[in-house]
Amino acid sequence: MKAARGALTGALTVFIMNDFRAGCFRAKGELEMSYAIIRSGGKQFRVAEGETVRLPSIDTEAGESVELEALVIGGVGDGETRVGAPVVDGARVTGTVVEHGRGDKIIVFKKKRRKQYKRTRGHRQDYTAVKIDSIG
Repeated sequence: MKAARGALTGALTVFIMNDFRAGCFRAKGELEMSYAIIRSGGKQFRVAEGETVRLPSIDTEAGESVELEALVIGGVGDGETRVGAPVVDGARVTGTVVEHGRGDKIIVFKKKRRKQYKRTRGHRQDYTAVKIDSIG
């Protein structure tokens, strides 16, 4: 049976989940990591404290603090996950802007066979690197 185009196969899904769990558990076997799913620029990102994440461009200077809205917070306190509708009430994810930059160039090539039609365009996405200071 072939997998649907663009769908994850079962083996790949298991690998991703095992890799995720390996980062969450300490040597004793207890859950230690807290994480949040934030929304920025119409996209969602999974972040943890101390991580540096590249978000779509934000209008703040490097070194300034920024507050992001949390959609889901997990692993906090007694290990339960809080899900917001659409955001978690009272949840704050704060970070510090590290740098602004531009990503790698992506080449967009369009072609229609036998019609002498070819177009090549390039694109670079602006980003802001943010170091997550606290989740709570």
